[in-house]
Amino acid sequence: MAYNAESTLVRTLDRIPEDFRPSIDEVIILDDASTDGTTRYAEQWASHVVDHTVIVVTHTKNLGYGGNQKAAYALAAERGLDVVVLLHGDGQYAPEMLPQMVEPLVAGEAEAVFGSRMMLKGAARAGGMPLYKRLGNRVLTGIENRMLGTSLSEFHSGYRAYAMSALQGVPFEHNSDAFDFDTQIIVQFVDAGHRIVEIPVPTYYGDEICYVNGTKYAWDVTKDVFEYRLNRMGFGTSQWVPKVDGYDLKEGEGSSHDVILAMLSDRPPLRVLDYGCSGGLLAERVRKLGHHVVGADVVEIPGVRDRVDEFHLLDTSAGTDQDLGVDYDVVILGDVIEHLAQPLDSLRQAVDRLRPAGEVVLSVPNFGHWYPRLRVATGLFGYDRRGILDETHLRFFTRRSLLRLVHRAGLDVLEEHHTGLPLGLVRQEAEGERRTLSRRVDAALVSARPQLFAYQFVLRLRPHVESAKIAMYGEAVARRGLAT
Repeated sequence: MAYNAESTLVRTLDRIPEDFRPSIDEVIILDDASTDGTTRYAEQWASHVVDHTVIVVTHTKNLGYGGNQKAAYALAAERGLDVVVLLHGDGQYAPEMLPQMVEPLVAGEAEAVFGSRMMLKGAARAGGMPLYKRLGNRVLTGIENRMLGTSLSEFHSGYRAYAMSALQGVPFEHNSDAFDFDTQIIVQFVDAGHRIVEIPVPTYYGDEICYVNGTKYAWDVTKDVFEYRLNRMGFGTSQWVPKVDGYDLKEGEGSSHDVILAMLSDRPPLRVLDYGCSGGLLAERVRKLGHHVVGADVVEIPGVRDRVDEFHLLDTSAGTDQDLGVDYDVVILGDVIEHLAQPLDSLRQAVDRLRPAGEVVLSVPNFGHWYPRLRVATGLFGYDRRGILDETHLRFFTRRSLLRLVHRAGLDVLEEHHTGLPLGLVRQEAEGERRTLSRRVDAALVSARPQLFAYQFVLRLRPHVESAKIAMYGEAVARRGLAT
């Protein structure tokens, strides 16, 4: 990568070790719309190279530090390269370290290698890194390590090597075009569970021009790690943060899944349909209660068939009225109808799949909760990764509209429960389980005014008595007909 590097580019490239050059397939030089002779010098250097292919790309528009990397990695993928190394054209990072940078990747010991200027005590100062940069580096790295649960010595080195197989598996194309691109890609690799190895590299600060606005950079990288944590908690829909397949089990005292499991415990073995089972985590718990569970969903999350007794992959083009069988004792619609364009039809079809006296268990997020109300009132309405404002929700329900829908579907409410905020709520102590202060306060608010403070509604439903009687009468008539 190079920008206005006519005075340093050739010297930097010439420093690549002679004995390492046969290991290089291609050198890709990307001039990010320099205003000097960077491209001319790059082409002159390329014309004398015989060891490997050299590609010189000149952008007509400055793409930014991150945008230039996106172009480089996309080209590397197109060229079928296995390993890519980011080397700056200003010579700030030692080309002499290239063999050590790629060694862990070639050995299969890592998916990314970072050259760290902070691993060896005193090395950064000896190399001329200004005091304010050393302090800023350490403070920001400390914040980032704490937020990500990592222990890297430096987040802010621009000397990096990646395995292309891992790089292509993260959404780097959605990253920032600015200097915080490097932090976002670390977040993506950590999130994916990729192995990152650091090696010490010498620090060099000369007369190169720094284009980084330190204050803005510090704000951006701090914002990035907080944004990642918020997305992982379900808030926001940042495209650069990798998405998780399926939905987690909602564990904890008073959670919707906890309430559903309580409804099905201490009951004889039942035939249960978990409609919209996702990865089958709830279904697995239901099976442990002794019930036979049939799971169904529009996508098949890996491992779901191991967690259910039967699995049906739904055809989205065929709608919700598909052959999933009948004679279920319970149909679970756990956080499902808000994802459907026609929730009334789905509830009616759930009733049709029940045995006489069968039940529907339904959980739905509460759009009347203070959180979406606040977002709407302040003009900050938007979608989140999950929760009440999940970006995949097509419908929103308040308690009143939910009960109206249930009644129209021919269902009576046997039980109604209200869950609180998903706070991670139970704390183990010497005297046993005790709810935290935040949970107790939230529970009191939910009890006092569920329309405003309930996070989810959980209902146990049964078809209207008249409908059940008609169904049982029909079965009796059919049995008499078969007997004659």
